[in-house]
Amino acid sequence: MKKLLLIIEREFLSKVRNRTFIIMTFLSPVLMVGMIALVVLLTKSSIEKNTSVAYVDASGLFSPDDFDSKTIDFENMTEIGFEKAKIIVQESSHEGLLFIPRGDSIDVIAEGVQFFSEESPSMITVGEVENLLRTKLESEKMVQSGIDLNKLETSKVKLDIKLSNFSGIKSSKLINGIRIAIGMGAGYLIMMFILIYGAMVMRSVIEEKTSRIIEVIISSVKPFQLMLGKIFGTAAAGLTQFLIWGLLITMIFVGSSYFFGVDLSEASNANPNMAVQQMDAQMEMISQDENQTLFTELLNLPLVSMFVYFILYFLLGYLLYSSLYAAIGAAVDNETDTQQFMLPVLLPLVLGVYVGFATVINDPHGTIATVFSMIPFTSPIVMLMRIPFGVPWYQILISLILLLMTFIVVVWIAAKIYRVGILMYGKKTNYKELMKWIRY
Repeated sequence: MKKLLLIIEREFLSKVRNRTFIIMTFLSPVLMVGMIALVVLLTKSSIEKNTSVAYVDASGLFSPDDFDSKTIDFENMTEIGFEKAKIIVQESSHEGLLFIPRGDSIDVIAEGVQFFSEESPSMITVGEVENLLRTKLESEKMVQSGIDLNKLETSKVKLDIKLSNFSGIKSSKLINGIRIAIGMGAGYLIMMFILIYGAMVMRSVIEEKTSRIIEVIISSVKPFQLMLGKIFGTAAAGLTQFLIWGLLITMIFVGSSYFFGVDLSEASNANPNMAVQQMDAQMEMISQDENQTLFTELLNLPLVSMFVYFILYFLLGYLLYSSLYAAIGAAVDNETDTQQFMLPVLLPLVLGVYVGFATVINDPHGTIATVFSMIPFTSPIVMLMRIPFGVPWYQILISLILLLMTFIVVVWIAAKIYRVGILMYGKKTNYKELMKWIRY
C-alpha cells in the first residue's frame, strides 16, 4: 500500500509540475471565457443591427403598417416600380427586394411572391418576411370568405395545463428540461474526463516505456501497483485541474460583471435562430406562480443522492476506461500504433452518448434506456442521464454492482497485458498477441 501511495504521489506531482499542465490550467479558462465574450459581442452587434429590405407591392393589399417588424426595416418602393427598384436595391445596402405580384386570388398572389438578393439571404430574415405575409394574406382570405375576424379572435381559448401528481402537489413544465440539462451535463462531463485523462494515462505509459525507465521502476514495484498508481495519480491531477478551471471561470464571470459591468451570461440569451426566439417568447409567458413552483421542485430534487451517484459513476467509469488505456499504452511502442486498439474503447462511449441523447431524453424509463444503463461500458453515461428523472434504487444498485465487477475483471485483464507489454519492444502487437499475454 505504501508503494502504491508513492506511485500515486509521483504521478500526481509529475503532472501538476509540468509546465504545459500549469500553463493550460490557467490559460484554458481565460480562452474559454474569451470565446464566450466574443460570442456575446458578435451576437449583440448582429442583433442590434436591423436588416433592411425593400418591397414592391403590386397587389395593393398591403399597407406600411403590415410590415411592422422589430428586426427588419422595410422600405416601400412600390411607386417607382419593380424594374427601377431592382436596380436601386442592387446598388444599395439592402439585403434584398421583396416583390408581391397582383393576382385574381390570394392563392395566386401567395404563389407568386419572390425575394431577390445578390447573395443568399438570412433564413431568419426570410422566415420573418414569410410570417408577416402569411398573417396578412390569411386575414384577407378569411374576410373574402365572409369570416368575421373579431369573432374569430374572441373565439380563441388560452389553455394552460397545470401539472400535478395524484397527491395534489403542483409540478412545473420546465422541470423535465432542467432534468435533461443536468443529465446531459453529467454524462458529457464524464465522457470528456475519460477521453482527456484516460489518454493522458496511455501517453504516460508509452513515454516511460520508450525511455526504458519502466525497467528500473518495476524492479521495485509490481506492474499492477504501477498501473493503479498511474491511473489514480492522473485522476487526482485531472480533478485538481477541473476544480481550478471551475474556480477561475466563476471568478472571471463574477469579476467581469462586478468590476466591468459585462454580463457574460448574455451568451445564453443570444438568439441565433427562430427556434430560440420562440423558446424565449414561451419563457416570458411563464407566470410568477410557475417560477415559484419550478424553484420548489428544484429544491425537492434529490440533489445529495444525485451528487453521490455522480461521484460513484464518475470514478468507476474513469477507472474502468483508464485501465484499458493503460493496457493499450503498454502494448505499443508509440502513440501512432494505438489507433488499432482505440475503436473498441471509444465505441461504447460514443454509443452511450448517442443512446443518452436519442433515447433517454424522450423515454428515460424505456427498455433501451434501462438496458444500456445496466451495461457497464455505457452505464456511467446513460445512468447519469437517467438519474435526474428518478430511477428505482434496485436498478442503480444492480448497475453499480455490474460496473464494479466489470471494473475488477477489466483491471485483472489489463494488468495481465500491462505486465507483459511494458517490457515488449520493437514488435507490432495485434489482438492475437494480446490474447497470449492474457493467458500467460
